[in-house]
Amino acid sequence: MLKGIHPLLGPELLHAIRTMGHGDEIVIADANFPSSTMGPKVVRADGVGAPGILEAILAHMPLDTFVDESAWRMEVVGDATAVPDICVTFQGLVKKLAGDFTVVPIERFAFYERARRAAYIVATTEFQLYGNIILKKGVVRPEELFRVDSD
Repeated sequence: MLKGIHPLLGPELLHAIRTMGHGDEIVIADANFPSSTMGPKVVRADGVGAPGILEAILAHMPLDTFVDESAWRMEVVGDATAVPDICVTFQGLVKKLAGDFTVVPIERFAFYERARRAAYIVATTEFQLYGNIILKKGVVRPEELFRVDSD
């Protein structure tokens, strides 16, 4: 345990988000996602749901404000207008923790292609279907850095 670090950020996931740079992407994947065959390094988050990992990451990692889109979810196959409950949860967490970003739906195979280019995939034990989200890392500004008071 560390002070000020979300308790769901294990050592591997903390390392992953710490080594990512501006514009790098990370996938939070549900239990059905083909994480091991996508290509990027997989960080296991067994026993944890996708919303918990999303909250843990966004507690420490900003989203990219230099582009139009910084968060994506997978569209429901056969009904592109459907918004699963878990995706409503994702949108609420993004708005609460990252600001006025829209979690943009993208077609299943386009989501897979984007996931293949990610820096990391976090494999969760999320059982809700379509419990997948991709985040683009933003810039950490100097005023957001930890500082020890000098008094």
